[in-house]
Formats: sequence, C-alpha cells, structure tokens
Amino acid sequence: MLSKKWISVGLVCAALAACGQTMGEQALVGGAVGVGGAAATGGSMGTGALVGAAANVAYCQSNPRSCN
Repeated sequence: MLSKKWISVGLVCAALAACGQTMGEQALVGGAVGVGGAAATGGSMGTGALVGAAANVAYCQSNPRSCN
C-alpha cells in the first residue's frame, strides 16, 4: 500500500514537471499520468485518462508561466 502512495506522488510530480507546450501535448501528458495513477491505485484507466487530461489542460491554461 505504501508503494502505491509513492507511485502516485511520483506521477503527480511528473505531471507538474511536464505540462506540454500545446493544448494537445498538455492533454496527452495529463492523460498518460492519469492512466498511470489509475493503474497504480487500481482505478479505472479510462476515467484516469480523462481526468488527468482535463486537469492538466485546465492547470496549464490557467497558469501558463508554470508550464512553459
């Protein structure tokens, strides 16, 4: 159980470190991190991809200085 926590923390850090330059890249990176997080925690990979993509695009569009 502890390893799932650290995997999740690592995936969050990866998502914040690699936002992407375009909206498509942002969605792709967020989706990949969402799938990884879902796989690590036993969740739905489809839901993880959708939530990850939406969250990363929303964050990067709201905070462009943090993502470039």
